[in-house]
Amino acid sequence: MSTQAKKPHLDRGTLIACCLAVAIAQMCITIPSPINGNITSAFGSSGSQVAWVTSAFILPTAILELNFGVVGDMFGRKRLLVIGGIVLAAGELINATAQNIHALWIGQAVAGVGAAAIFPTTLAVLAAATPDTKDRAKALSTWALSISLASAIGPLQSGLLGTYADWRYAFLPAAVIGLISAAISFRSVTDSKAPEGRSLDWPGQVSIAVALTTLLWAIIEGGDRGWSSGPIVGCFIVGALALAAFVVAELRSESPMMNLSLLRIPSFAGAAGVALVGMLGFIGTAYCVSIRLGAVMHLDALRAGLPFVILQLIPLLMAPVLSRLLSGVNPRWLLLSGLLPMAAGQFWLSALPITTTSLAAFLGPVMLLGIGFIFVVSSLTAAAVNAVPAHLTGMASGATSLVREFGQALGPAVISSVAMGLAGDMLVGKLSGAAAAINAAGGPLAVVNVPTAGQAAQLAARDALAHGLSVGTTICGIASLVGAVIVLVVVHSKADPETTEERAAEPAFA
Repeated sequence: MSTQAKKPHLDRGTLIACCLAVAIAQMCITIPSPINGNITSAFGSSGSQVAWVTSAFILPTAILELNFGVVGDMFGRKRLLVIGGIVLAAGELINATAQNIHALWIGQAVAGVGAAAIFPTTLAVLAAATPDTKDRAKALSTWALSISLASAIGPLQSGLLGTYADWRYAFLPAAVIGLISAAISFRSVTDSKAPEGRSLDWPGQVSIAVALTTLLWAIIEGGDRGWSSGPIVGCFIVGALALAAFVVAELRSESPMMNLSLLRIPSFAGAAGVALVGMLGFIGTAYCVSIRLGAVMHLDALRAGLPFVILQLIPLLMAPVLSRLLSGVNPRWLLLSGLLPMAAGQFWLSALPITTTSLAAFLGPVMLLGIGFIFVVSSLTAAAVNAVPAHLTGMASGATSLVREFGQALGPAVISSVAMGLAGDMLVGKLSGAAAAINAAGGPLAVVNVPTAGQAAQLAARDALAHGLSVGTTICGIASLVGAVIVLVVVHSKADPETTEERAAEPAFA
C-alpha cells in the first residue's frame, strides 16, 4: 500500500459549493442599494442611518474574517461554510421582518457574521485544493465571476420586490439561498484544514474589533455630530490606540491571527492596499448612485436598481478570457486595467446632473465600473494568495478579505459623511419653519423626502445633495487612482516562491 500523500484536487462539488456560498454573501451586500429610498421613506432615516444599513453588514464581516480564517484552519473549513450559510440566513430573516431601522441594523449585523465565515473560507478551500497556479487561476476566476453574477442578481431581485411588493421581501431570497448553500456545502465540500501552529488570538481579535468599530462609527457620525465633538475625537483616539495594540499583540503572539511578516511581501502588501482604496471607491460609488436615484429623485426600486444590474452583467461577458488573463498576464497590468476604467467611470458619474435619471445616460460609466470591478477583484485575489507560502494561504485570504471588506464598509461611511456634510453646509440659512426643523432632525435627505418641508425647500435640498454626491463620487474616482499608484509603486511582478518563503520567515520589523 502506497504511503504517498494524495495530491489536493478540486472536485466540481467543492467548486460549486464555494461559488454559491460566496455568491450569496456578496448578494447580501448589494440588496440594500435599490431600496435605500424605500428605507428612507419607511423609517424617516437620515443619511448616516441609511449608510449604517450597508456598514452594519460589512463591519462584522471585516472584524471576524481573520479569526474565521484561523477557525477554518483549525477545525475544518467545510464546517465553517455550513455554519456561515445558516447564520447568514437567520440575519436575512430578521431583515425581512424589520419594523424599524434598528432591527434592520441588527439583521444586517447577524448576516454579516455569516458572511465573515464564508468569504475567507471559500478562498482557503479553493487555494488548498489547487496547488497548481493555472488550476488556481481558473478556480479564482470562477469564484470572482460568481461574485459578479450575485452582484447583478441582488439589485435586480431587490428592485423587483421593492417595486411590486413590500421592500422587506427583498431579503427573503437571500435567506432561502443561504440555507440551500449550507446544505450543499455539507453534502459536497471536500474538507481541508491547516491546524499546525494555529490557535485563536483573542488579544488580536478584540483589539482589531475595537479599532475598526470605533473608527467606522466616528467616520459615519462625524458629519452629523461635528468632527471636533468630544465623542468623535474620542473614538478616533480609541481607534488609533486599538490599532496600535493590534500590531503589538500580533508581534508578540506565538500564533497571530495575521502574520505581519506577510506585509514584507510587496505583491501581498500592494494587493491589500488596492483592496482597501479600490473597494472604498467602488461601494462608495454604488452608495452615491442609489441615494441620488432612490432617495433624492424618487425613482422606484426597480429603476433605481437597473444601473447596478448592468454594472455587474458586464463582467460575465469577459468569462471566456478571464482565467486565461489571470494565468498569463502580470497582475500589475490587470490591476491597472481595472482601476483606471473604474476611475474614469466614477469621474463620469460625478459630472452627470442630479436630474439625469435615464438608464441610457448611465450605460457608459457603469460599463467602465463593471469592467474595472471584475479585473480588480479577480487579480488582487490572485496577487495576494499566489504571493504567500501554501501553508499561509488561509491567513492571507482572511487578511485580504478583511481589508477588502473594511474598504467596502468605508465606502458608504466616508461618502455619506462627505456628501451629507457638504449638503448640510449649503443649506445653512436657506431654510426656515418646518423645513428647518426637518433638516435639523434628519438632514437634507429628510427634507427631500418629507412633503411638509415645502417645494422650495425640497428643491434647495436636492441641489445641495447634488453637490455633495458629486463631490463624493469624485472622491471615489480619486481613490481608484490612488490604487493605481500603489500598483505602479509596489506591485512589480509575480513573487518567486522561494523568495516568498524567505520573506515570510523574517521578523516583521528589523
